[in-house]
Order: sequence, then structure tokens, then C-alpha cells
Amino acid sequence: LHLSVLLRPGGPARLAPQWSLLAGVALRAAAAELAPGPFALKWPNDLLRGGAKCAGILSESALTPDGRIDWLTFGIGANLAHAPALPDRPTATLGATEPPEEFARRLLARLGAWRDTVAREGFAPVRAAWMAHGPRLGDPIALRDGPAGTRYAGLAEDGALLIDTNGTRRAIHA
Repeated sequence: LHLSVLLRPGGPARLAPQWSLLAGVALRAAAAELAPGPFALKWPNDLLRGGAKCAGILSESALTPDGRIDWLTFGIGANLAHAPALPDRPTATLGATEPPEEFARRLLARLGAWRDTVAREGFAPVRAAWMAHGPRLGDPIALRDGPAGTRYAGLAEDGALLIDTNGTRRAIHA
């Protein structure tokens, strides 16, 4: 499945990265309705099944002259029934037997539900759901050009990735 979604959520520019995490939570929920997992989220934009990449999200946004979100797009790709072999990482499928249009409907419904949740309750439920399906606290993680010994320390309240390296905690924004 290749799907692009256009949103016009408004709000300050600093909230744009939270929408990528919302899309990841929605994608994981849609996948879990389709097939047994285990499905896990990899910050900020991948869905893993049994440790292998089965879907990903690319986000782009534009701002208004006064610094608000004008528009936001998600480019979502999901390996429904076939996964290409890649030399640099394992891949998996969602195990779909339904047509891509059915999974797209399921995914759009989950996106709408999470968008409604954020409108009612703010970002905290998205953060909690993402952390429930992300790495375990203390798991080693690899950063491109990052130091060895880096460990996952959760998500900050704004959705930034928290890492611990050699006793120092840092927040990484994307």
C-alpha cells in the first residue's frame, strides 16, 4: 500500500512532529486489527513486525507566515502481502489477505479516531500509546553517527526521543 494523507491541523509549528507519532500509533492499531503481531514502533516513523520493517511513514509540513502549520502530509507505505528483500535490514509483511483499499479504510479510520482523541485530550494519550508499543526503557538503540552505548529513555512530553548515553540524557527532535 502506498498512501498519501493531507491534513490541515493548524496549531503551532512545534506540534508538527507529534503528528508523525500519531500516524505511527494509528498505523500500528490498523495493523493489529488485521493480523497478530507482534507489532512495534520505531521512532519516529517505522512499524516493525517481529523486529522487521513492515511499514513506514514520511511526514512533510509547511508553515504559514505566522509560524503555524499550514498543511501536513503523511506518505505511508505498508507491505501488506509482499515484502521486498533489502540488503540492509529485514522486512516483513502485515499478512494482509484483504484488498489494499480495505486496509486504507481501516488506517484512515484509526487516523481519524486518534485525531479526535488529540482534540479532546491533547498529545498525552498518543505519547502513552506510542511508548506502550515502542522500545522498552533501557533498550540499546543505534543512532546514525551516534555514540555506542546509547539507550532508549522514553519520549519527552513533546514527543522528542529521549536517549541516555554515558550517563547523559538528551532529547532528539525530528
